[in-house]
Amino acid sequence: MSNKTDLTHRRLPVRPNLKQLKHQAKDLLRAVRSGDPKAVEEFNRFHPDIRIDLHHVPAASHIKLADAQLALARSYEASSWPRLAQACQLVDAIWNDDPGAVLTLVQKHPNLLLENAVIRNSNWGPPMSYAANLGRDRIIRLLHKLGAGDLEKAIDRAVLQSKIETARMIYELLGSPVPPADALDGPAYTLSASGTAFVLSIGGKVKDRNGKRLAPVDVVLETDSRKPEAKHQILEMYVRHGLDLPDTPVMALHRGRIDLLQKHFARDPKLLQRTFSHEEI
Repeated sequence: MSNKTDLTHRRLPVRPNLKQLKHQAKDLLRAVRSGDPKAVEEFNRFHPDIRIDLHHVPAASHIKLADAQLALARSYEASSWPRLAQACQLVDAIWNDDPGAVLTLVQKHPNLLLENAVIRNSNWGPPMSYAANLGRDRIIRLLHKLGAGDLEKAIDRAVLQSKIETARMIYELLGSPVPPADALDGPAYTLSASGTAFVLSIGGKVKDRNGKRLAPVDVVLETDSRKPEAKHQILEMYVRHGLDLPDTPVMALHRGRIDLLQKHFARDPKLLQRTFSHEEI
């Protein structure tokens, strides 16, 4: 069976398209009416009221588009087709930086304020956090006034996405608190040098009062290496804020410190002939 009717593990993308979802519902309706066993099985699984018996002919001639839409919406973990449409409309309003459209939707459907923007659990979170990913400051302020309570997640998303001015605004809305111990984790994961600099500027720590390392060095070293300059910058920021890194040739490379590497060559002219263990990084 094609993916058009495979409803087993549906998840909305970051920016769902209502027109595409309408096509999916029509595809499902056609497949069910044609007697596609897998489509019928999935329809039966997700529709709350109707059960189709393929042994009864005609089995699905009575199924309407609204039935297919409801089953499809349930496969995305939406309570109804209108709820699925609301998710698309809300996301579009945030992408388009349209506070008026967001206000209209949230006032008409207050549940949208607290629920995940794309319904199923997603890293992008509820509408305020979703807006923080995109740096939509006006929408964030609006949702805050309306009672959105996900400021902590929103600032994490803004820092992770390098939306620094947005992160600063949310930090002020939070009352300028002391950053949590894991505040550097997000920008480390995305190799955001600007996000790391912001967290450190508001008091983020690279080690705790007992000297235990808090800076996620391992994450920086193991994250996708498409941004080596950012990795170098982040590691140097950690050092400037009091973190001791191993004095090894491999770490010198990770830091982008040719001067440190030259010192290792001076001490060990056969350095290029050596192999290194994980402990020597």
